[in-house]
Amino acid sequence: MALPSFMEHLKKLENAGMISSDKDGRVRTCALVPGAFAPARDWLAAQKHLWEARLDRFDAFVTQLAKDPNE
Repeated sequence: MALPSFMEHLKKLENAGMISSDKDGRVRTCALVPGAFAPARDWLAAQKHLWEARLDRFDAFVTQLAKDPNE
């Protein structure tokens, strides 16, 4: 990735409040903003629960088919 593209991505993350940055001369230091990823984490946790339940039902269905292939 080219440096200008990378810097554009960092700028977007900073504008979204996900990172903070400090510039000291030519050195820019970036840090994650605590709590900024909480909404994404919560959404992913809900999706994990949903998909685990779906996969458990699918596993039960496949197991049942393997026990009685005539159905």
